[in-house]
Amino acid sequence: MTDPHTTLPAGKMPVLRVMPMPADANIHGDVFGGWIMAQVDIAGSLPAVRRANGRVATIAVNSFLFKHPVFVGDLLSFYADIVQTGTTSVTVYVEVYAERSRLQSETVKVTEATLTYVATDDARKPRPLPPL
Repeated sequence: MTDPHTTLPAGKMPVLRVMPMPADANIHGDVFGGWIMAQVDIAGSLPAVRRANGRVATIAVNSFLFKHPVFVGDLLSFYADIVQTGTTSVTVYVEVYAERSRLQSETVKVTEATLTYVATDDARKPRPLPPL
């Protein structure tokens, strides 16, 4: 296995930063995968909402990889980039980094995922993306 330690992406701003709490973890302090998935979905929706200029719905989790565990007290930074658009859909790639400061500070890429959202109207029916 390669060394998991890395740095936060240079020149990029996270779309979301959050610190998991004890209620988000099991008795050993390992954060639940489902909690991480929910945060990734929120992070991915942010650029999708901006591109759609309104409501979106998650229609697919195309890929999801847990690379390393997340612990209570890690500061998670979520980076999200649009990788593809269709008539009504926006596909977003999300990377998650954990900043750990136990004995010494370290940064680890813990998760990466690709999700697809569809723009919806007030009746929650698909609608075309607005022009750029």
